[in-house]
Amino acid sequence: MLIALDMDGTLLDSNGRISERNKEAILEAQAAGHIVTIATGRAYKDARAPLSEADLVCPVIGLNGATITLADGTVVSDIPVDKTTLIPALEWVRMQSDLYCEIYTSEAVYVGLHNREHLEELANRTVDDSELVRIVRKQFQQARVTYVQDIREVWNNEALVIYKVLIFSLNRELLKEAKQKFAVLPEVTVTSSHPNNIEVNNKLATKGQAIKTLAAHYGIDLMDTVVIGDSHNDLSMFAVAGQRVAMGNASDEVKRESDYITARNDEDGVALFIEELVRKCLKKS
Repeated sequence: MLIALDMDGTLLDSNGRISERNKEAILEAQAAGHIVTIATGRAYKDARAPLSEADLVCPVIGLNGATITLADGTVVSDIPVDKTTLIPALEWVRMQSDLYCEIYTSEAVYVGLHNREHLEELANRTVDDSELVRIVRKQFQQARVTYVQDIREVWNNEALVIYKVLIFSLNRELLKEAKQKFAVLPEVTVTSSHPNNIEVNNKLATKGQAIKTLAAHYGIDLMDTVVIGDSHNDLSMFAVAGQRVAMGNASDEVKRESDYITARNDEDGVALFIEELVRKCLKKS
């Protein structure tokens, strides 16, 4: 069986870590012969960090399906987005002071220095609103970024391949406008892993397509796949999997598309489901 786990809001707790119980459940599933893969919007290196901290080794579907890396580091799929298609929208984003932008490339995750300063200013300005502070700080937690003085350096560098663009803002009306700018572009898909962001990929780079590719690689029927997630960018894998599990903290949209709702990410919801799944599989065998 192939078990695919989203990271933020699913496998990871609110501090960005894998709990001991979640770790043990994954090890138990692996010992029983199941393939446990991560399916995340994070880049491979940023997904590997919490896995390494927990001494876990898994295949990683990264950047919403733009890359698939096996447990031994072998890359089996690599789907960038056409840079020239993105440039007009990226230029518009650059001019919006309330939009924070991360560009995920073949070399690093790049952020304009002005964006970092703006995000820090937001965190300071919203010091009395703990929820907003948490949202802003979470952006710094998810990706190890390289700062550039002028973000145009990234898309003007012919050697850099772009896999994903993430736009974050507390101004949801402006974020909605940004979504529209990208959604009309050919060969592009726009998803979200949080109400305050949008994520732009090649339309072929989805978690759902990556689940199909990885299942085929291991010779696993799609009916024998289980996916666990909480956000809009998980819906593509919900559409193809044999069994769909929503976290207790998942969006209502994700819960509606699920077969089962487990506990929240801070309550070891992943472990609770995997433990029961492994027990049922052992009984059948």
